[in-house]
Amino acid sequence: MIELKTPAEIERMHVAGRFVAEVLSEVGRLADVGVNLLDLEHHVRGMIKRRGAESCYWDYAPSFGKGPFRNVICLSVNDAVLHGLPHDYTLRDGDVLTADLAVSVDGWVADSARTVIVGTAAEEDLRLIRATEEALAAGIEVARPGNRLGDISAAIWAVARDYGYPVNTEFGGHGIGRTMHEEPHVSNKGRAGRGLKLQPGLTLALEPWLARTTDRIVYDPDGWTIRSADGSRTAHSEHTIAITEDAALVLTRRESEDPAASGGSASQPSAADA
Repeated sequence: MIELKTPAEIERMHVAGRFVAEVLSEVGRLADVGVNLLDLEHHVRGMIKRRGAESCYWDYAPSFGKGPFRNVICLSVNDAVLHGLPHDYTLRDGDVLTADLAVSVDGWVADSARTVIVGTAAEEDLRLIRATEEALAAGIEVARPGNRLGDISAAIWAVARDYGYPVNTEFGGHGIGRTMHEEPHVSNKGRAGRGLKLQPGLTLALEPWLARTTDRIVYDPDGWTIRSADGSRTAHSEHTIAITEDAALVLTRRESEDPAASGGSASQPSAADA
C-alpha cells in the first residue's frame, strides 16, 4: 500500500532528512587517509545517540541479508557499493568510499547516500561519481505530479547510458516514510510513461548506483556487502524526496551541496565537503 504524506508529515521527514545530511557531511569531512571504518561507524553512533534518533539499519534483517545488521551506517569501499558492513579497514589514498545512512527521528525516516574520494582522486572515479549524481538529479527533475514512476527510472537510465555505464536492476530506490522501505520500488532502469502516476505527498528515496564495467553483483562472505562482480569501482548517490504540487522537495540535501545538484549539475566529490 502506498501512503501519501500530508505537508506536516513531509516536514517531519524533512527534520530527519536534515539530520541525515548533517551526518553524511560529517562523514565526508572525517574520511581521510589513515581513518578506520570502525572509527567512522562509532562516530556516527554517537551523533545518532546525541540527537535522540534511531538507526534504521540496526537489527535490519531482510531476506537477502545474513542475520541482523549490527551497524548504524553502511560504508562501502572501492568495488563495494551497497550494504557495506563497517569493519577493520584503514582508508588509503585514492579509495572510493560510499556512505549510506537511514535514520528515524520522532517516527519519520530519511535515507541518503554519497560517494567521496579519499585523498588523491582519479579522473575515472570522479567521472563515475558524477554520473550517479547527474542521474539522481535527472530523476529528481522529472519527479513531478502527472509524470509516472517510469519517467524517473528512464531519466536515471538515460544518464547512465550516455556515460556508457551498465545498470543493475536488482536494487534501486523505494518509497519511504514511517519506515525505511515502503512501496513502490523505483528501478534505476525503465521506460518513460509507464508505472504509477506521481502525486503530491508521495515520498521516495531515489538511489542510482553504478559499477564502471558491469551490471552484475556478488556478495561478501559477511552476507551483506555487495560488490561489482568484476571488481570494478562503484559509486552511489541517494536522496529522499517528496513530490509536491511543483518541483520535488529534496529532504536530505546537504548544506554544502548546490541546490541545483538536487536537480542540476553534480558537485565535485572529495574526502571532505568544500
